[in-house]
Amino acid sequence: MSKLAVIALGGNAIIRGDERGTIQQQNKNSADTFKHLTYLLKEGYNMVLSHGNGPQVGNILLRNDSGEEIYDIPQMPLDICVADSQGGMGYMLEKMLKNVLKEEGIDREIVTIVTQVVVSKDDPAFTNYTKRVGKLYDKKRADELTANKAWVFKKSSKGKDVWRRVVPSPKPIAIMNEKIIKDLVNSGVIVIAVGGGGVPVYYDDDGMLKGLEAVIDKDASSSLLASNINADEFYLLTDVPYVYKNFGTPKQETLEFLTKVDIDKLIEEKAFGEGNMLPKIKSALRFVENGGKKSVITDASNLEDKKYGTRITLK
Repeated sequence: MSKLAVIALGGNAIIRGDERGTIQQQNKNSADTFKHLTYLLKEGYNMVLSHGNGPQVGNILLRNDSGEEIYDIPQMPLDICVADSQGGMGYMLEKMLKNVLKEEGIDREIVTIVTQVVVSKDDPAFTNYTKRVGKLYDKKRADELTANKAWVFKKSSKGKDVWRRVVPSPKPIAIMNEKIIKDLVNSGVIVIAVGGGGVPVYYDDDGMLKGLEAVIDKDASSSLLASNINADEFYLLTDVPYVYKNFGTPKQETLEFLTKVDIDKLIEEKAFGEGNMLPKIKSALRFVENGGKKSVITDASNLEDKKYGTRITLK
């Protein structure tokens, strides 16, 4: 049987550095990333791709704001904006991946699933908003939006009177349509799913699905999906070739192999800080704890050269 890999594309796979994020830049970066993934397909792997959507959904929110302020167009809630980003980015990624596969002589079908991800309405995140979204406001405007829309704001570090909206980031507990995703990948279809962490939804007291103004961590949703569809391997692509202990300090140390015992010890030592890498490490560990064979954290350009990347296993 073919091995199944879930690959979580980091932000730099689509928009890099100080780029403006034009569609031409996103097309090129996506194609360049996909060229490094084709070796897995040539080795017979089946594949699920997930992706971040930070800049993209942020731009959708800015268009939302401008449309309401200038033309009185009703704003769409954050769950709709996440779904919009999944559809638009899925189209772009499908197109660029299809072109790369044609150049490589690989014949695979590709499909994007606008994926709802279930969270608990009782998640502690709903009492501690942490995820910053949307544009910057002064205090007066932030207070008006709090009164009119019940938005929550926190002070930004970008200026004395600069405030930004914050929303919850709840834990994913279930992936909608995961059986369909599993059936598709087992038949050889490449599936793009849980984009941006998925559209956050919950079940109300009547068992009805409701959308939420929240953002789910993409790597956490990808890890859960990988476990639930019995993936063999989980790849988290970022902008560095390895995980490092004490990153960016004189004591920086490359970590090529990590087990659960290693990670627990390093977290206790606060060796990873609280940046973007720690959530990736926790998601990678969660996958192998749930039965996955291995997780790999690296950048796309080094993926094929198997001497690169931090490999995470249970033991």
